[in-house]
Amino acid sequence: MSDAAVDAAVFRRDAIEAFRFVRRSFDAATGEAQLVYAFDDGVALVETLQFPGAPFVLDAARAAAVDRALGLLHLIAGVSYYKAAVPKTLRVESQPLDADLAALLVSLYENGLGEFAYRNGLSLRGNINFIGVDADSPSEVRSPQFHHTLSSSFPRMRESSASALLESATAKEQRQEEALDSRIRGNDEGRLREDGDGADFGAASNASAASATSATSATPATPATPAALLVPAAPSRDAQNNAAPHLALRSHALTAIGGGKDSLVSIETLRSLGIDQTVAWIGSAPLIRACAERTGLPQLNITRQLSPLLFEYNKQGAYNGHIPVTAVNSAILVLAALLHDADQVVFSNERSASYGSLIPGTGEVNHQWSKGWDFERDFARYVHAHIAADLQYYSLLRPLSELAVARQFAKLDRYDAHFSSCNRNFHLLGERPAQRWCGVCPKCHFVFLALAPFVPKPRLTAIFGRNLLDDAALAPAFDALIEYRDHKPFECVGEGRESRAALAALSQRTAWQEDAIVARFAREILPQLDPADLELAPLLAAQGEHGVPPALWNRVHATFAA
Repeated sequence: MSDAAVDAAVFRRDAIEAFRFVRRSFDAATGEAQLVYAFDDGVALVETLQFPGAPFVLDAARAAAVDRALGLLHLIAGVSYYKAAVPKTLRVESQPLDADLAALLVSLYENGLGEFAYRNGLSLRGNINFIGVDADSPSEVRSPQFHHTLSSSFPRMRESSASALLESATAKEQRQEEALDSRIRGNDEGRLREDGDGADFGAASNASAASATSATSATPATPATPAALLVPAAPSRDAQNNAAPHLALRSHALTAIGGGKDSLVSIETLRSLGIDQTVAWIGSAPLIRACAERTGLPQLNITRQLSPLLFEYNKQGAYNGHIPVTAVNSAILVLAALLHDADQVVFSNERSASYGSLIPGTGEVNHQWSKGWDFERDFARYVHAHIAADLQYYSLLRPLSELAVARQFAKLDRYDAHFSSCNRNFHLLGERPAQRWCGVCPKCHFVFLALAPFVPKPRLTAIFGRNLLDDAALAPAFDALIEYRDHKPFECVGEGRESRAALAALSQRTAWQEDAIVARFAREILPQLDPADLELAPLLAAQGEHGVPPALWNRVHATFAA
């Protein structure tokens, strides 16, 4: 499609009745995949991905698995386009739609678009209907009635201060909303990764996506340790009837790298255990490439070109906002693993990712839902049951808190001048490598705070270029991190109790206790908190559900406990 044709495309958001998954294709000779979507009978939106290493020689079983993985990717990646209009009907024309797949998709679209729906004043729960139309008569799958459970992590407080800590959250939320820059107010492709590191590695699309007209078409478990339990796949009847084959994949990990501390901890942990691995990322971010090169390991860089029509639709009033890009990247790497003969896809999402922001009057909204355990568990089960029985998808850091990951990273120093968890380094339209840490976003604030109890002060300030805890103007930002008169920011940051525990620990250390943020915390906030909720040690223990293979977890757990 020409530039003129893109410009001429008409998008009437509120008149759209259905979002269509039209078709998908993969060329083993070139490594190019195309994912085709459309609204109603409109012009096709065509996304293109390029997998390095072609030509791929695939036997019949491997080719069939690749096709199944491509189908899964097609349905998951559609979330980037569906959100432009959010019609109630989603028509799957490209493949059969079984109950397992429908349940996975409904959960992903409803929960993964939770922040998007909240910011746009939309109600998606119970309003997402996937309809399979490949059979003789369409088979409709309606959204099940999910029961959403709130999980507050706020500590026990002295009764007289509980209301004070929560007051004016709504007013501060409004100010925060007004101050949001285009990286969040724009579409998911306004920045290259959803929330930082590990799961959200690399680009949601290439920086040239807006001009990539060639990408468009006019065609309309068993227990592991007492502290952390492995949760086994529990295939449904559909899965049992359509059991995926063993493909005899080689023992090799594709490890997602995002340029931040989390993925680097995973990479170095696997290296220390002698696990063969390739570091993988999506997009063209120079910072991620620099970190990947710094590892000295084999690299796999996949490109993703979004349809230029999506950008044009944004100009015409499309809904936009945050999407579960971790889910998209997970599906991309599952496909890549099959092409490159790897039996593991490894992400670096910790247990803190499973906890969202508690919004007064709304409930829990999790910015990083697709980095959480619910998605990891369900996606891994589907891959095991329907794609390849010997392909394992898991997060190596799932049993760890953000603070526990920070403690592990503090043991490394080879990446100090290379890593960054600051999302402002990952905007779509151009990199800013000279500003690895902007110092003003919640990610910068939280990572600085999380590392401070474990990294010597001179080293930490050298990494960030300044001491973020000695800037009184940042008090409101740190208040949000500890959930003091505000909710946790819509970013991939740790739980409020982690931030409170970190500040409490720093308030007892001579090197930090006179810094503005720490001193104010000790003076104004600490007296309102229960000391029992401020201990670091419980937060550093590995615990909770995870999907790390048992034999590997026993070794990893010993490493993390050291």
